[in-house]
Amino acid sequence: MEKLTSKPSLLKKILALVLAFGPGIFAIGYTIGTGSVTSMIVAGSTYGMQLLWVLLLSCIFSGILMYAYGNFALVTGETALYAFKKHLKYGKLIAVLIIVGISLGQWNSLMGILGISSNIIFEIIVIYFPDLSGSRYEVVLIVALVVIAIMYSLLLVGKYTFFEKILVIFVTIMGLSFIISLFMVYPLPIEVAQGLIPSVPQVEGGKMMVAAFVGTTMAAATFLSRPLFVKGKGWNMSNRSQQKKDAIIAAILVFIISASVMAVASGALFHQGKPVTQVLDMVNTLEPVAGKFALTLFFFGTLSAGLSSIFPCLLIAPILLADYQSGELDTTSKQFKIITGIASCFALIVPIFGANPIQMQILSQVFNVFVLPLVILGIILLVNNKGLMKEYKAGLGLNIGLFAALFFACVISYNGVVALFDFF
Repeated sequence: MEKLTSKPSLLKKILALVLAFGPGIFAIGYTIGTGSVTSMIVAGSTYGMQLLWVLLLSCIFSGILMYAYGNFALVTGETALYAFKKHLKYGKLIAVLIIVGISLGQWNSLMGILGISSNIIFEIIVIYFPDLSGSRYEVVLIVALVVIAIMYSLLLVGKYTFFEKILVIFVTIMGLSFIISLFMVYPLPIEVAQGLIPSVPQVEGGKMMVAAFVGTTMAAATFLSRPLFVKGKGWNMSNRSQQKKDAIIAAILVFIISASVMAVASGALFHQGKPVTQVLDMVNTLEPVAGKFALTLFFFGTLSAGLSSIFPCLLIAPILLADYQSGELDTTSKQFKIITGIASCFALIVPIFGANPIQMQILSQVFNVFVLPLVILGIILLVNNKGLMKEYKAGLGLNIGLFAALFFACVISYNGVVALFDFF
């Protein structure tokens, strides 16, 4: 009897430990979606581990920015865009530009995410019902409609703790799937070490891939939404060390999971000269190398990544608008329901027109880098405001990290502009 009662208590302890890092779960949900997974698979299959250094730097700077935004919220009780509007010169203009830029970037990303997720579900359905293989467009569109309808109905429940629990499930499945896949297919250690030496692939699409990497890993939406999620968690000044741990753990997990995806694609596809350009490529190329079990695991992880991203992407526009207006997010309001409804319809564009979701996904990640310098500059000005932060004003270490992140973001944004001009 004692053994039976100890099991649930152990499960409860594990669940409590995971849920203790709530806002970090949202950070992982925003950061590792099919956008990130697609970028990692395309990069790993095309360039091997060459871009691992970009991923590492992006994750370090992401951890610093998550900590800075979370700490600002705990010290001042204010959210990001509301504080920009209230305390910064030209703050209203900066806040509006950020809302428009991030919302468009995330909604573009949403189209690709839903397209890829629907295609993956289609590939799984075809395994069991081969007769449907000739009706790809119709089945993918029906799947997309069902997925987005379910996600929208879950949003209408409207409770932070409910959103958090849904994301915990998706993120856990995703992380375990990719990490287990890594034990079956992996690159050589020397390739991993070489990937930490900064270099940009001098081939067509190389610069765009670097920008897409940063756009998906250093996602501005992750930092801006953090104060609202910290408040939603009910944290206060007594949770400062917990907030710091949460930011560090989230950044480490993003790196481990993303690097695992890149490593699997590199180990399985790079040396065979099989770059991924279509969703179907992932099935055709991974199966003979990795086997059915590894392939199923990897696809399950990719699908979980997609579903864990649809949720935060639908949330982003009402979150930013609520942040700008009052610093409070009301998930039961008419405004929340209308905006998430419009985002749900917008998400169906790629499935309706039958566009290539992988190309769309990478393009949308590139667009995400352009508001990043503004988002970093804003928090630098806020955390160095002694009137606001008092004795918790940013120290030398945090400032070095934030200014390094700003320089990195500016370089990548310039790189993104060049890449887009080359593309078009």
